[in-house]
Amino acid sequence: MVRLASFLLFTFLITTSLSAEERKPNVIFILADDQGSVDAGCYGSDDLHTPHMDSLAVNGVRFTQFYSAAPVCSPSRAGALTGRWPVRAGVPSNCSSAKGGSGALPSSEITMAEMFKAAGYTTAHIGKWHIGYTEETMPLAQGFDYSVGHMGGCIDNYSHFFYWNGPNRHDLWRNGKEVHEDGRYFPQLMADEACAFIEKNQDKPFFIYYAMNTPHYPYQGEAKWLDHFKHVKYPRNLYAAFIASQDDRIGQLLAKLDKLDLRNDTIIVYQSDNGYSTEVRAHNGGGNSGPYRGAKFSMFEGGIRLPGIISWPGHLPEGEVRGQIAHACDWLPTLAELTGVELPQTHLDGRSQVDVIQDAEAKSPHADHPLHWQVGNGKNAAWAVRDGNWKLVANTRDTEESGNNAQVKLFLANIAEDPGETTNLVDQHPKIVARLTKLHRQEFGD
Repeated sequence: MVRLASFLLFTFLITTSLSAEERKPNVIFILADDQGSVDAGCYGSDDLHTPHMDSLAVNGVRFTQFYSAAPVCSPSRAGALTGRWPVRAGVPSNCSSAKGGSGALPSSEITMAEMFKAAGYTTAHIGKWHIGYTEETMPLAQGFDYSVGHMGGCIDNYSHFFYWNGPNRHDLWRNGKEVHEDGRYFPQLMADEACAFIEKNQDKPFFIYYAMNTPHYPYQGEAKWLDHFKHVKYPRNLYAAFIASQDDRIGQLLAKLDKLDLRNDTIIVYQSDNGYSTEVRAHNGGGNSGPYRGAKFSMFEGGIRLPGIISWPGHLPEGEVRGQIAHACDWLPTLAELTGVELPQTHLDGRSQVDVIQDAEAKSPHADHPLHWQVGNGKNAAWAVRDGNWKLVANTRDTEESGNNAQVKLFLANIAEDPGETTNLVDQHPKIVARLTKLHRQEFGD
């Protein structure tokens, strides 16, 4: 009997060990909303409180040339979730914030959630959606097993009403059904939901798309942080308080992983969807693009060059920085390679960054694969191409707080020499302009 008991115990330990080795890592994709290019301590801001965001860089790899898929919400999200240029994914501009409204990520597109679900993951959308407001295009129809959040572009964080235009309308949904959580602070609701999902699914691989609505307007930082930043100049004080409130919730998420001993079993990706907002609803600013020109809505660097971090302690380098070019569309193939799941059977514009993440000297996958952006359709669409150090933008605006809001028809810069895009080299390099314009037309047509 003793020998039998020992044999059974040995078999159990071996089986447990193998299952632990075979289990795929969890994935949490954190997407900030309208966070400026340098608006975290690890990106150089010394007037913000971001210890938990910074801890992801301490325990991971931080990109200094990371680009979102678009300078505005919906296309940026569509690109990140599909690994395809937003125009190719069917989302050239912002989707409606009204139930049943126009514009959506087509159901034929394969999302990151669908990719992970096919590999046996349990999937959750928590937070903002803004890429479809019909039953066929909301999260449960796009690969998510669980969903809670708002379907439109923004909400008041306490009443959960959309106030941008009338009539005012409530926008909070759980698994496709409208729910009311009167007075519950939305960033805390998100953190509570995510922690509960992790607790419930801790014994199997999970994927969480944690799409924050912060620091998107309305700026509604907590009272303690508003008091903490009361001596900071307006509107930076309001923005800083909201960022700190956001960071607290990221800390809660990380604490839950640590408590359940899941931190080393979980890949965390962090990025912003576009640059900070200078809209009147955002008090005309508050964020910071640092040395870069432009902000939200702009094809200049400040609209699309943003925080981008990946962390997986014990498996990926920690506390390291990468200067190679990276793009939001790269996350899908990168995560597929890291987790060992199959890629969608479709054309992908993103390229795996695994080699770069593992080796600071690795060649960028975009060395031979130019980056493209476009918002809108037709000849007046704003677009940009980056090939090597050269970047050409067309039909864009400098949307910075103190910038000139006049439209720029065509602007060429060498980003390595002029990251602030201060000097237009269109007239000096007509052949480069012609070559980059041709690349754009080959990708999207006229």
